[in-house]
Amino acid sequence: MATLTVTTRGQVTFRRDVLQHLGIRPGEKIEVDKLPDGRVALRAARPAGKIDRFVGLLAGKTKKVATIEEMNEAAAAGWAGRK
Repeated sequence: MATLTVTTRGQVTFRRDVLQHLGIRPGEKIEVDKLPDGRVALRAARPAGKIDRFVGLLAGKTKKVATIEEMNEAAAAGWAGRK
């Protein structure tokens, strides 16, 4: 088990081996889930794929108009895990 020290600013530094175990590289983010028993769960925060950006098109975040074919392609790629 790794032990971390909290600085006066309330920050901690994770050891390289812990970050590697989580699959986190410099500049990436970590998601923290607070569990009811006082523990936390950490995992790498992964950016959303193209399907989320596509849904943004439908929410009016851009003026681009997608064709039915583009919608079908984006949905198929997103569900297949391709970005």
